[in-house]
Amino acid sequence: MKIDFEKYHGTGNDFVLIDNRQGHFPKGEIKLIRSICHRHFGVGSDGLMLIEETDEADFEMIFYNPDGSKSLCGNGSRCAIHFAVKLGLASEKGTMLTTDGIHDYRFISDLEIAVSMRNPSPISNREGYPFINTGSPHLVVMVDDVDKVSVVEAGRLLRYSKHFEADGGTNVNFVSPLGEENFAVRTYERGVEDETLSCGTGVAAVALVLAQSGKAYNKAFIQTRGGLLSVMFKFHLDQFSDIWLQGSVQSVFTGSYNA
Repeated sequence: MKIDFEKYHGTGNDFVLIDNRQGHFPKGEIKLIRSICHRHFGVGSDGLMLIEETDEADFEMIFYNPDGSKSLCGNGSRCAIHFAVKLGLASEKGTMLTTDGIHDYRFISDLEIAVSMRNPSPISNREGYPFINTGSPHLVVMVDDVDKVSVVEAGRLLRYSKHFEADGGTNVNFVSPLGEENFAVRTYERGVEDETLSCGTGVAAVALVLAQSGKAYNKAFIQTRGGLLSVMFKFHLDQFSDIWLQGSVQSVFTGSYNA
């Protein structure tokens, strides 16, 4: 079986996108998803997305982590929007359906996409650090210098902590300040089980935690290893709303995978 795909990245977070409007992709084949995402034996990616038609929104995006599990993906959503525009399913603004429901989107330019995030549950404390679910669970760890953190080693210890078993583990974000409303972030992602160059839901989680602690006000600019992302939001009486994640996306190449 030949599977046509397009490879994208959103600030270094890279993905395989597949037009599945005809329903040809075998969704139950987790081994196939893992093989396509494999860095050495497949295409290589931080996730795989199927784009399908739906009556509930302009299009539906089904996201798989490299291990075959499902979750919301902020950067993946932004790439999916760009791909859906190419397919004629999306336009300058509209809605998309994904793992946690309906999201609004804005096609800012051919290289800049914004997607809305669902309002999260209140920030709690786990293992002595702020914890929040922005579509995926995230722990936020403030450090003096993210470049000096052993992200994989430190992140893995927290990701598998018993305190996160009910959440299926957690993503771990290490954060250090760069200046007013500017921060550097490195993320250990569950499902990928490694550091990624960027994580959209992680960046959103970081911005909201910073806002609650008085370090950001209605917006934050987050420098990841793969590029710059911005998060805009409203924060009133400890409640977050109107959360938007914005940043660059790029189509890298098209190809076919021989399954």
